[in-house]
Amino acid sequence: MDSSGPPRSPDPHAPESQAAEPRPTGPRPRRRDRHGRGMRGPVAPPQVPLSASRAEAFGDLVQDSVERLERRWPQLAEVDFLVLDVPRAAAADGPEEWSDEPVPLGGVVPSEEGRPACVVVYRRPVEIRTKSRDERALLVHEVVVEQVAELLGLAPESVDPRYGQD
Repeated sequence: MDSSGPPRSPDPHAPESQAAEPRPTGPRPRRRDRHGRGMRGPVAPPQVPLSASRAEAFGDLVQDSVERLERRWPQLAEVDFLVLDVPRAAAADGPEEWSDEPVPLGGVVPSEEGRPACVVVYRRPVEIRTKSRDERALLVHEVVVEQVAELLGLAPESVDPRYGQD
């Protein structure tokens, strides 16, 4: 056959950009593994508690305790509540000399010029002292009540009448 015939018209159904653009030569992302299976997804969907990290679950316990106290003490809405992993190490004269004081479970930072008061709960010391989620929830609530009582200048029993009964 003679190839000198009339030029062929391009396919009317093919996009013009496909014919003009060269294909990338680099490796393409894998769509399937070597066994023909698709990519694996997460173990659990995000709305399932299994996918929440320990820090997120701990933060939820603190938030539940705060909401419980805010119903009785509306002024707590102006207080910041933070969760930190561990307290800062307080060495006496240097990094080699450590104090014999127990590790705190929480703390209070009073309000200063334009900054609201802050209640801090330390996650790792609380987790180490508890074995189950229920124990952890009770201890978190006790720590929050004690810190709020210190902030307000009251006894813990007056902040939450059920303090120490659980």
